[in-house]
Amino acid sequence: MQKKMALFLDRDGTLIEDAHYLKDPEELKIIPSAGPSLHKAKNAGFFLFMHTNQSGIARGYYEWTDVHACNAKMYNEFGWSVDFFVEVCIAPESPQEKGGFRKPSPRFEREMTEKYNLAPSQCWVIGDKWIDPQTALACGMQGALVRTGKPIDQSLEKKAADHQVGIFDDLAQFV
Repeated sequence: MQKKMALFLDRDGTLIEDAHYLKDPEELKIIPSAGPSLHKAKNAGFFLFMHTNQSGIARGYYEWTDVHACNAKMYNEFGWSVDFFVEVCIAPESPQEKGGFRKPSPRFEREMTEKYNLAPSQCWVIGDKWIDPQTALACGMQGALVRTGKPIDQSLEKKAADHQVGIFDDLAQFV
């Protein structure tokens, strides 16, 4: 059976504007270029996954229902069906917690690789922070950074170059 290719996408700063501990769906703002770009990737045969760290749950800043409401608003704004992503991983752990799904742990990516017969060399983890390509590198995938979220400074540019991680203005430029 032929192995498949996939994109693992961060949410905040990649699909939607980065908002500090987003709780209220009314404050959610999509990054418009992300929608058409992901449809293009999907049509090209990529499996799409979303992997988002949401430590605000562990910190008590918001509840699971708040995260689901924000995701529902994002899906609605993009015009996506609930099954747009093959699977979604919401990692609720704080940075101090170990053993969960919080990036840079590649646990979710490894489980999806096994479950869906993915070819790691044909998979990308994409986001706006170093933990996204760091996750990719930990499981043999490729990493990419987008400039739609947290600022990418010279030291991060150097780190990305040293690890052969591409930096793109947005998902449209990546796809």
